[in-house]
Amino acid sequence: MLNSSILSVNNLSKTFKSGNKELTVLKDINFSIEKGISCAIVGPSGSGKTTLLGLCAGLDKPTSGDVILNDQKISALKESDLSAIRNEQIGFVFQSFQLIPTLTALENVMVPIELRGVSYREVEKKAIDLLDKVGLRDRVTHYPTQLSGGEQQRVGLARAFIHKPEVLFADEPTGNLDGDTGSQIEDLLFELNKDEGTTLIIVTHDRELASKCNRIIELKSGSIISDTTSPVEQTETIQADLAQ
Repeated sequence: MLNSSILSVNNLSKTFKSGNKELTVLKDINFSIEKGISCAIVGPSGSGKTTLLGLCAGLDKPTSGDVILNDQKISALKESDLSAIRNEQIGFVFQSFQLIPTLTALENVMVPIELRGVSYREVEKKAIDLLDKVGLRDRVTHYPTQLSGGEQQRVGLARAFIHKPEVLFADEPTGNLDGDTGSQIEDLLFELNKDEGTTLIIVTHDRELASKCNRIIELKSGSIISDTTSPVEQTETIQADLAQ
């Protein structure tokens, strides 16, 4: 595990207006996440998890505070600059898959990088290799409606990794899947996290999934109430110490 931080959140707050009232969803959030680790953000509904994820990914602007990704203060950037960072450095996996229905599995995976000037053949090869890695080599020409929920999420994973993002944000990635299929997707997430060295940040209600991450940040009512090393990380640390 590397020691340098890839994501830092400093005094982050987010307030929404509701009529004449203001609703504070996040208040004075502070943390840093090291490169290459997996981190779960947990908490009850309404605790601010998804809002925090959106701010960290540059999908929304904070009311106050800073989000620093790869030493760049993304909370201060214009949308055009943010779009470039999201396209080059960030990957997303959504609970609802968010595949383009008129494109095949292969075409959906190719979308993030086919406008970069990379040759079609090169992009196609990368996409096929990733689909093969997630077990969908024989589904490349299938459309989303021809795929099961688990298969659609695998396409979403391949698409998220096509440009080798620095950070992968996953919002309830197994929320719409049955237990067995969800477990397969979890295994793929952590496998790709390790193989590609991508920092993995997951928002989840699933405590079992969270326990598989190196670190767990828990929110309640818009504030961090705990920030702990998970049992998995503790075990890996002990094993590393014993090996020395």
